[in-house]
Amino acid sequence: MDYLKSALPSQIISERGSNLVVINPGSANIRIGLASQDTPFNIPHCIARHIKQTEGNVIDQMLNSHVVPEQHKEREKAYNTIASLMKISFLDEEAPSNSFPRKMGRVDGQNPHVIRKHLPFTWTNVYEEATNSSISLETSSKDETGESLDPKEGTDSKDLNSERKFKEFICGDEALRISPTEPYCICRPIRRGHLNISQHYSMQQVLDDLHTIWDWILIEKLHIPRNERNMYSAVLVMPETFDNREIKEIISLVLRELCFGSAVVHQEGIAAVFGNGLSTACVVNIGAQVTSLICIEDGGALPSTGKTLPFGGEDIARGLLWTQRHHQTWPQIRTDVFRKPVDLLMLNQLKETYCEIKEEELDVVAVVHSYEDKGPAVSHKIRLTALNVPPMGLFYPKLLVHDVYPPPPRTWFHDYEDMLEDTWHIDFSRRSDMSDTFYPNVNGGLPMWESYPIFSTKPKKEEKVGLAEAITNCILSTGRIDIQRKLFCSIQLTGGVALTSGLVAAVEERVLHAIPPNEAIDTVEVLQSRTNPTFVSWKGGVILGVLDLGRDAWINREDWIQNGIHVGSSKKYKDSYYLQAQAMCYMNS
Repeated sequence: MDYLKSALPSQIISERGSNLVVINPGSANIRIGLASQDTPFNIPHCIARHIKQTEGNVIDQMLNSHVVPEQHKEREKAYNTIASLMKISFLDEEAPSNSFPRKMGRVDGQNPHVIRKHLPFTWTNVYEEATNSSISLETSSKDETGESLDPKEGTDSKDLNSERKFKEFICGDEALRISPTEPYCICRPIRRGHLNISQHYSMQQVLDDLHTIWDWILIEKLHIPRNERNMYSAVLVMPETFDNREIKEIISLVLRELCFGSAVVHQEGIAAVFGNGLSTACVVNIGAQVTSLICIEDGGALPSTGKTLPFGGEDIARGLLWTQRHHQTWPQIRTDVFRKPVDLLMLNQLKETYCEIKEEELDVVAVVHSYEDKGPAVSHKIRLTALNVPPMGLFYPKLLVHDVYPPPPRTWFHDYEDMLEDTWHIDFSRRSDMSDTFYPNVNGGLPMWESYPIFSTKPKKEEKVGLAEAITNCILSTGRIDIQRKLFCSIQLTGGVALTSGLVAAVEERVLHAIPPNEAIDTVEVLQSRTNPTFVSWKGGVILGVLDLGRDAWINREDWIQNGIHVGSSKKYKDSYYLQAQAMCYMNS
């Protein structure tokens, strides 16, 4: 403890972080890196595997990928509600016929008529390194020009294909830039905050894909070969959406298959608080596919406050596309975020560049790209309109029509041990008189999970609330006026969406209005993030990891393989109060 008080934070991280790998897995991206790094790698959490057939190249078995008439009406109603608040035209109002009919608002202080061009994405080369020199020369020249890697261009396809061999798998960003015509199947092992298990995507396949992706990152990005992994330890910063069974499978993956010498598990919300140098906050993590909320008091999570909302940044991006198509500003191109993941990359780029929350007509001239077959990207100059509407979908989620995925097998829930809570004195035998609320992870999740709990015989209707109501309910559920006042003034926004211009002011205003008038709360404040909100939970994992080496929270590889964790055992792997005291000392030094 004296050493922690006297040493500089950078010195501690440098000395203890060189053999620590901090892993923060998400649905769309995984943040991973050595604790000694300033920032982690942020890599798309997907893999494309070579297949013999060319049909069905995306393994996301959606139950609802199209908007039904009722949802369409709700979406239009939500749009008009937002339009009224933002002081812009309603959806059914006709725009004048001139080329730029609406008042052009500035985006990030830029002149709306100044076009900021994004370089188009290029198709991934799906072939192994060719040994033939002429083929290698041709491939490299086409890579440099950014043109299509279509083997039909400039050579005989039969001769070329006989020399080339498809890559067995492709991970990360390159997997999302594979042409839909190529014989590859894109798999996303985590979807909407859970392992993406379905009748079409088995648990073993999901875990195999996770292993391949993480192993590829460790070798290609971190340069840690398999035979040296036993000298490294893993800090797992796990989202609150994961249930206990999923966490255990991830631990087994890290210790058994990836061969780390030891591992420790920390909650994403707690890590976010420590990453920002705080001890108490209401953490609101707006991810790509889910938004999770949990209150942290004095460095410890309050489990009963945890909530999950089934929308995130990707839904805002899709809402942007819907808005433009409805206003007929989008060009006549086949933009399909499900069949062509590269289109989602483009929409995310447009959302991050142009969307913000402000009151006025918000239009901008932009360049978008169409990606057809294996051909090069084609540019289209268009006017994007109503750019303040999509991010307001966070507060009016009916604007964001969700995708519903198949439920996992019912046996998935037959696991009662909480990896992160003190469960020493709980009787885990199943009792018919026990309410569903005894297992908070079951009832606080997404539609596909909430509808299939092991105790319920009827599907439960999900409570669809906006971000402001969720934050208010989360904080008020603590039940204590002193901590409520503190939390309402200590809201922490994390995740990439937290970078949206105008979001902080919108959260403060709408949360204040959502507080019931009988509550003695009159101040709401969102704290400014000390680091990039996209990486703050990963950074917190670094702090927690370097301060906890050698403590009881760590799981040794041999111990896990031989014994695992048994109900009623004297040792539980969890965040320790000693660790929290260390972190407080570290942050105050």
